[in-house]
Amino acid sequence: QVQLVESGGGLVQAGGSLRLSCIASEHIFSSYSMSWFRQVPGKEREFVAGISWSGINTQYADSVKGRFIISKDAAVNTVYLQMNSLKPEDTAVYYCNRVMGSHDPELRKPYGSWGQGTQVTVSS
Repeated sequence: QVQLVESGGGLVQAGGSLRLSCIASEHIFSSYSMSWFRQVPGKEREFVAGISWSGINTQYADSVKGRFIISKDAAVNTVYLQMNSLKPEDTAVYYCNRVMGSHDPELRKPYGSWGQGTQVTVSS
């Protein structure tokens, strides 16, 4: 079973930046599309950004469009989420996962086991 490990979270002031990483235990990023999701207590996990297995197609939630950038490096089994101009409402636990396909809406549909996530806290 593929294991995903997220890292890079932390405490940052509003307007700051963080880069999250998601490392897979197997070479999957050349074959699978991947997305980042986030969750706050009491709410459902929501889609943040996705990248197709080819790397050609990317999609973003409206709330992060223009501020976040998803990318990947299949050679090191890692997907990244560069987060700029962070806002307090970006505070959440961030997770990565494989998704059902390379385009909407499949790019927003996760499958497989979740990792432990990485906490991002943005102070005002």
